[in-house]
Amino acid sequence: MLEGKAVIDETDMLKTMQQDALDLAAKALDFFDVTEATDIAGFIKKAFDRAYGPGWQCIVGTDFGSFVTHCHGCFIYFNIGSLAILLFRGSAAPEIEADHFEAVKAVAA
Repeated sequence: MLEGKAVIDETDMLKTMQQDALDLAAKALDFFDVTEATDIAGFIKKAFDRAYGPGWQCIVGTDFGSFVTHCHGCFIYFNIGSLAILLFRGSAAPEIEADHFEAVKAVAA
């Protein structure tokens, strides 16, 4: 396990969900080496899919940027030592209105 306490940088989750995310990350780090970021991410994502329904995404690493759309109340970004973990439930963008779509097509042509 990676030594260090989890530090939450940004979240809009309920405290119980936040604690679930931190507990799962600690458990994942018991099972996987810190260099196995994809396995850690998969472990956390699958557990959240089971507990809170499908659509969760998880990104794990030491150096990444992100810009995501997420469901309200379903976002957390935290660090454990040098390892950063982003967990969120994806959200589809609102439907594009037909007039706006036509305007975008005209500009692109």
